[in-house]
Amino acid sequence: MNAVVACFGNVLRADDGVGPAVAEALVGETLPDGVRVLEVGIGGIHLVQELLRGVDLLLVVDAVDLGRPPGSVVVQRPDVLDVSTLSVERRRDELADMHLATPARALMVALGLGVLPATTLIVGVQTTDTEEPRHGLSEVTRSAVPVVVAEVRRLLALHGSVS
Repeated sequence: MNAVVACFGNVLRADDGVGPAVAEALVGETLPDGVRVLEVGIGGIHLVQELLRGVDLLLVVDAVDLGRPPGSVVVQRPDVLDVSTLSVERRRDELADMHLATPARALMVALGLGVLPATTLIVGVQTTDTEEPRHGLSEVTRSAVPVVVAEVRRLLALHGSVS
């Protein structure tokens, strides 16, 4: 298996730090050979650089707002914008931030470079507090971290035959 678990989030914006909390939990786990855990933070360009090495499976962990109950964990396939279909002006707008702070932008660049794995999934945590400038997760989001870790392990096992 050649897989990356990319954990996005800003630890200084409350529940937006759920990705880094999951990365910290996963680092303490025994994972299958070939699985790399990245604490991306808000620097998605790091993920794109990692994908240039060649990856079969990409799991992105991040806070989401899908209107679900707080602490819900969801898995979905991302809808990635294809930059080749955009006008030059819109490409400039979409790609102006080369930090690629959001998963959507990082995945868009990876697709444009031809390095986005065919099997790419978002493991999202419905959060309630991602705007407040404070360090630390809410209790409901903190309690979702072990659920996300279990879901990541399940997805890695499910896609373990990816080559």
